[in-house]
Amino acid sequence: MTESQRREGWPSGTWPRRTERLEIRPCTQDDLAAVWEYRQLPEVSRWLGPAPQDREAFDELYLEPRRLGMTLVMRRLDDNAVIGDIMLKIGDGWAQREVLEQARGVEAELGWTLAPDFTGQGYATEAVRAVIDVCFGPLALRRVHAGCFADNEPSWRLMERLGMRREEFSRKTALHRSGEWMDGMNYGLLAEEWPTP
Repeated sequence: MTESQRREGWPSGTWPRRTERLEIRPCTQDDLAAVWEYRQLPEVSRWLGPAPQDREAFDELYLEPRRLGMTLVMRRLDDNAVIGDIMLKIGDGWAQREVLEQARGVEAELGWTLAPDFTGQGYATEAVRAVIDVCFGPLALRRVHAGCFADNEPSWRLMERLGMRREEFSRKTALHRSGEWMDGMNYGLLAEEWPTP
C-alpha cells in the first residue's frame, strides 16, 4: 500500500470481507460499545497491550484516527453481533538506505481479540485467514507477522494453524502489567508461503 493510499484509506473494494460466518470491516465509532464489552473483561484484557480501565479512556484511545484506522471488527452474519476485532498495522520492512523506498508499506503486523463466548468455535481462525488473504491479495504485502506472550497459548496455536512460522521464542522479554517478566513468541508468514484461493 502506498503512502497516498494510506492517507486516503483502503484501496477500493478492500472491505468488507465476508467469510462463511463473518463480515470483517473497518471499525467505526458505533462499534466501540460492543468492542469495549469484551475487551474490558479480565480474561481478555490480561493479554492486551493497551487495556484502558474505563470506557472514557477506552474511547479516547480508540477514537484516535490512526488506531481506529487500523482496527477491523468481526461481525457475525446471522445476528450482526460484533464478536472480536483485528489489528492490521501496515508498516515498513527493514532496508538499507539505498533501497529504503522499496521497503515502505510492504508488511503488516496482526493482532486479534475475541469475545470469550465465541472462543473455540473457529471464528478467530476464519477472520484472521480472511485478513491474511487481503494482505497478500488487494494490499499486495510481502509479509505479515504477529506476536504474543508465550503463556497465551490460544493465540500462538492460532498462528500455527494458519501456517505461520515461529521466528522467535524470547525468554522473559516482555514486562506484563502484573509485574512479571514473561516469555514472548513471534511468528511470520511470507506472501509466497500463503496458498492462493
